[in-house]
Amino acid sequence: MSRLCPPALALLLLVGCQSNPDKQTIAQLRDVEPDLDEVRIDDSLVKALTGYQQFLVETPEHRMAPEAMRRMADLQIEKEYGVVGVEREHGLAEPAAPDPNLQQARPAKITIADVGTPRQEAVAGSTPGETDAEFEARAAAPRDLASRQADSLDLPDGTAPPGEAGPAQAIETYRKILADYPWYERNDQVLYQMARAHDELAQPEEAMRAVERLISEYPDSRYVDEVFFRRGEYYFVRRQYLDAEESYLSVVGIGESSPFYELALYKLGWSLYKQELYEEALHHYIALLDYKLSTGYDFDAGGGEDNEEEERRVADTFRVISLSFSNLGGPEVLNTYFSVRGNRSFEDRIYQNLAEFHFDKRRFNDAASVYQMFVELNPVHKVAPRFSMRISEIYAEGNFPLLVVESKREFATRYGVDAEYWQHFELTSMPEVVEYLKANLIDLASHYHALYQEEALEDDRADNYGEALRWYHEFLGSFPEDPITPSINYQLADLLLEHGDFAGSAREYERTAYEYPPHERASEAGYAAVYAYREHLDEASAGEYDVARQATVDSSLRFAETFPADERAPTVLGAAIEDLYAMRDFERAISTGRWLLADYPAAETPLRRATWMIVAHSSFDIASYPDAEAAYTQVLDLSGPEDEDQQAVVDNLAAAIYKQGERARDQEDYATAAEHFLRVK
Repeated sequence: MSRLCPPALALLLLVGCQSNPDKQTIAQLRDVEPDLDEVRIDDSLVKALTGYQQFLVETPEHRMAPEAMRRMADLQIEKEYGVVGVEREHGLAEPAAPDPNLQQARPAKITIADVGTPRQEAVAGSTPGETDAEFEARAAAPRDLASRQADSLDLPDGTAPPGEAGPAQAIETYRKILADYPWYERNDQVLYQMARAHDELAQPEEAMRAVERLISEYPDSRYVDEVFFRRGEYYFVRRQYLDAEESYLSVVGIGESSPFYELALYKLGWSLYKQELYEEALHHYIALLDYKLSTGYDFDAGGGEDNEEEERRVADTFRVISLSFSNLGGPEVLNTYFSVRGNRSFEDRIYQNLAEFHFDKRRFNDAASVYQMFVELNPVHKVAPRFSMRISEIYAEGNFPLLVVESKREFATRYGVDAEYWQHFELTSMPEVVEYLKANLIDLASHYHALYQEEALEDDRADNYGEALRWYHEFLGSFPEDPITPSINYQLADLLLEHGDFAGSAREYERTAYEYPPHERASEAGYAAVYAYREHLDEASAGEYDVARQATVDSSLRFAETFPADERAPTVLGAAIEDLYAMRDFERAISTGRWLLADYPAAETPLRRATWMIVAHSSFDIASYPDAEAAYTQVLDLSGPEDEDQQAVVDNLAAAIYKQGERARDQEDYATAAEHFLRVK
């Protein structure tokens, strides 16, 4: 084992073993100033103890005697318990707790994660299945603080081992130092180590007497903050919370230079909480979080794997803050508190933890109210949309459907893509919020659409229709390029059709069919547009009829051109050809008719016959008699006994031939004219 030993004492022992005519006597050596500068040698703890004992025997009156006695006593404790100690920031061992319920197993690590979706992480400081009482017992339990580094004084080999030693003997040594050397400059450390020894012997009362004496006689000792803290722990575990408060407050008063400052703030808060002084407790918990922030602690990243205890303490602090606010009253106490005490950058975490605290207790309205208050007070805070999202989730969990709808309406209004919030943040920076907005808009539109269809809600149809329209348009205007947008547009067109707005529905069906990249419902929407236009024709006034019919034709032709493989395309084209002929647009009627006949040779016979008929009539009307003759001939070829207009077709065919004879005669081509007239016969 590597130990520290004063070279002067090593020299002392070496001199005693050498043959030297000039050697000095032990009596003479007592006047020699020993060199207590520490050097490292390889030796054992037992030999170090022996060296101290020998030094004290040989120089009992030396001014360094109390220092050697103290160090020897320290080593006696180390020999007994194997505790070397740690550096300045640690203190005495934890005092025995009379209440076994206060001794809780240390829970697994709880991570203070980013808010994200608010319910994705546990409430800060919570352990699954841990009740509030269990949390208080664990979180407020005395800290495990190891002993302080004690100065050591080792001696070289060759000395005899000491007798049995331990805390009891160390205590007697400490008492002798205090009695015989009241001037000793390290008597504060003697008292500190005496308290430690009593603590090792499970003598807490004796330990506290040593602590009280150290505080009284050495108020400027480097140990005073630690012993104040340990005294606070002593009183706290015995439920003497007022005394504990005074002790912790003494450490806090020393300031941030004390390594016990943070722990003292935490336990000071608990001592006040236990006295039901919740607001006073909050002051110190908030001060602790302020302090963590000032040291660069990242509430998003937490303490990390290397400092789970720190992370746990922060998480526990957030939870006890929730308990404190809960004990003070409703959600409004948060706003009141921070209005008076000043706002904090970590307020959102306090609101979130309090809301989730209420949620875990199934106090759904309180949980939602806490989130709602934060959103109203901080509408453009980064986490506000997530809190607003969480409100809907809470109401859904509590089975409050009307409140779910209202919360979704509020979210969609407050965080729509044109809302003020997005003047402060980029849409791309919060994809989960944008996705929630999409889902909300769809939910709202579908909800009011379904209510509109309810026969039992006839009196509310107008309002529900207006709401459904609003949210459909909001979605389409906000996310025109989203893959689901064509489907939403189709639903809007359906709503308009159900409401009897045929022209409006036709336009939305057309938009669905033709203004988006190809999608599976495009042809269905195109056909629905034609259907809606034809429904509109049936109710159109005389003044708007021609415009409506033209729109119907245009939509029909667009459908057939865009979706030529659709089985309904020939029928749609046939109806458009009839409209064109009725509109006396003979040229288009002819070209469209020939398009149908050329592209759909397998179309049903009645459709092909009707098309040839219109081509024939239109050709006749524009004096294209040869084409009319050919078309009428096709009509006759497709006619059957069931066609009652067959004689009329024959007459029209004869007229077309006769008109060709007249034209030839007018051109003085009498031979050709005669030929045509003869063909008529």
